[in-house]
Amino acid sequence: MSIREKLERAQEICGRAFNDTSLLRSAITHPSAVEGEPVSASYERLEFLGDSILGSVVALSLFKTYGDFDEGKLTRLKVSLVSGATLSDVGRELGIDQVIILGASEQGTGARGMHSALENVYEALVGALYLDGGWEAAEAFIMRTLKPHLATERAEHPSNPKSFLQECVQSDHMEAPSYKVVGEEGPAHEPTFTAVALVGGVRRGRGTGSSKKEAEAAAALDALDRMGYTTNGVILKKKLG
Repeated sequence: MSIREKLERAQEICGRAFNDTSLLRSAITHPSAVEGEPVSASYERLEFLGDSILGSVVALSLFKTYGDFDEGKLTRLKVSLVSGATLSDVGRELGIDQVIILGASEQGTGARGMHSALENVYEALVGALYLDGGWEAAEAFIMRTLKPHLATERAEHPSNPKSFLQECVQSDHMEAPSYKVVGEEGPAHEPTFTAVALVGGVRRGRGTGSSKKEAEAAAALDALDRMGYTTNGVILKKKLG
């Protein structure tokens, strides 16, 4: 697919004909494709802007929709919707993986690193839509693409898996959990980390992520399920107090 075709497809995904297509091109351009060029040539700056707009749109929507939810439930719903896993899944469903402009170093690497790239490009598209069409354009895209993934059950998921795991094990008079990064692969600018969660020196969970923090959170989630504090990531009622 040529760059022109990718731009056309990206506009279809966004549901908008851009006035400034240079914004759109930056939003779908991986840093590997513009090495040595200004940082604005890739999605990095737009990703920063889009992340903030995404959080605001989702928070406002949840606040208006769920008037009987307390801060904890609203936070868990928001975190689940704007998580890297959700955005990556949404990006793949939309076909964003087909329009990302990759550099030679990334072409042919398959799924490696694509998880974080999908998340980054989704956020960058939000930023580009905001700059090109204002709040309404960004909000419309977010609501159209994320609403199908909204489930109230997500409010029962721990918003901070590491903190929740620590609370659980300490309530059962066990040692506080510790974490160890046991693997790193992928290119230097977009690595994938693997971490394990240890309780009393015993490995209780394992997870991967695009950062050490994300990998440790995934390991904590795995440990929570394996230790019976959650079921498929959902907090068991007996642990809700």
